[in-house]
Amino acid sequence: MPYAVYDFRTDVKNLFVTPRIRSRFLRMEPGEVHRAHSHDLGHEVFLILEGRCQMEIDGDRAVLGPGQLCVAFAHQMHQASNVGDGPMTMYLSVTPHVVPTHTQYDRETGERLPPRYNPPTMFDQLDAVPDVPTAELADRFAIAQAALADVTRAAVQAQQAGIAALKEAAGRDDLPALAAAMDGLWAHVYAAHERLDALTAAWNQLAPRAADARP
Repeated sequence: MPYAVYDFRTDVKNLFVTPRIRSRFLRMEPGEVHRAHSHDLGHEVFLILEGRCQMEIDGDRAVLGPGQLCVAFAHQMHQASNVGDGPMTMYLSVTPHVVPTHTQYDRETGERLPPRYNPPTMFDQLDAVPDVPTAELADRFAIAQAALADVTRAAVQAQQAGIAALKEAAGRDDLPALAAAMDGLWAHVYAAHERLDALTAAWNQLAPRAADARP
């Protein structure tokens, strides 16, 4: 089989984790309630596969059943509860996946807590802890950051002419010329996103080195 196939009845775990997306099946037992949290960067999608799940998002509550889906956008506080009589299983994905992925809040005051840099093992990445000194990981991150800065500077310079050409083509209602100008702009957008992925990957390896910094 050329690609992985996952089954929510057996693969109750994180299925794959990349800088662009973390995806998993999650099972909750009757009465189980997860701690409310948000994500600084990630949008989280919840698709109920079996059972009944109460989702609270920014104070609004709804009970979802199999086949129903909801989304908690970045910065929205959300909490899942199993309100059915049996197990509840959902598919969820968070995009992008950037450590620290979860923003926690004090249960009594509601104040935002300091970041927690969770290790890859929390996301079932048992083989994702690099046997590399922290200083080397920091250097890799710095290189990735500089590469993103370089490609962004190049894009700013190149796109000045590209945007001018696009505006001119739009003013003439010249669709072929407009498409050609857009193609040139897209090349730089694509390059920037490729470098951003590399930066996130380097960061996701470096940040967990502080996983035990706070109780």
